[in-house]
Amino acid sequence: MVLLADLFYLFISNLGQSAKPQGEKQNGMTNQRIAKTEILNKVYTADNHEELMDVYQAWASDYDSDLVDRFGYVAHIASAKTLDQALCCQHDAVILDAGSGTGLVGKELTTLGYTTMDALDYSRDMLDEAAAKGIYRSFFQADMTKPLPFADNTYDAVVCTGTFTYGHVRGDAFAELIRVTRPGGTIVFTIREGAFEDYGYRAKMLELEVQGDWELLSFYDMPYQIEEENTCKMCTYRVPGAAA
Repeated sequence: MVLLADLFYLFISNLGQSAKPQGEKQNGMTNQRIAKTEILNKVYTADNHEELMDVYQAWASDYDSDLVDRFGYVAHIASAKTLDQALCCQHDAVILDAGSGTGLVGKELTTLGYTTMDALDYSRDMLDEAAAKGIYRSFFQADMTKPLPFADNTYDAVVCTGTFTYGHVRGDAFAELIRVTRPGGTIVFTIREGAFEDYGYRAKMLELEVQGDWELLSFYDMPYQIEEENTCKMCTYRVPGAAA
């Protein structure tokens, strides 16, 4: 249910978005230090997709150990558990891991009993690392800022962790996640703190709620990278309609 306070937030957010100067860079934070760690700062402040892919290419082989062991990344564990709860342990669900990276979320879902997952990421190097885990059915190299390479209503669920953040994907991509999810299906995603406010994600979420395109199930703060001392929003939505 969309509350009056949410509608007011949407109105104010749209005013703020229209007041932003034209020609703003993709992340709008190029000269600002967002993370404590240099590699994360490079990821968050990349000026374009090519620069971002160069960073991921150089980082792919050390990504898992850096993210989990050095930075205390925990969002992949929480995302998998959140999706599992929303699906009520429906282990035969067909799941899209959108922005899969090296497959950290997929690995957690496999541990929970899920067996049919596809991985989508913009970085071929990250997908190669995900493939080495042997847990995904198929792999798709695609840009989430553009239409996804799937028919409507393809997946029972979509999980997207660590992708809605600085220098990556904005809220315009929500509509595609909805499109590829079957009626009655579930969408779980994280949004990093800071980017949540700076990029206007909530306004887009509310717009889609008002339109009846998805229904909010849960929305709360949780740790993201413990050593970086940051948090994220954990969001769970259901696509309206009866499950097949």
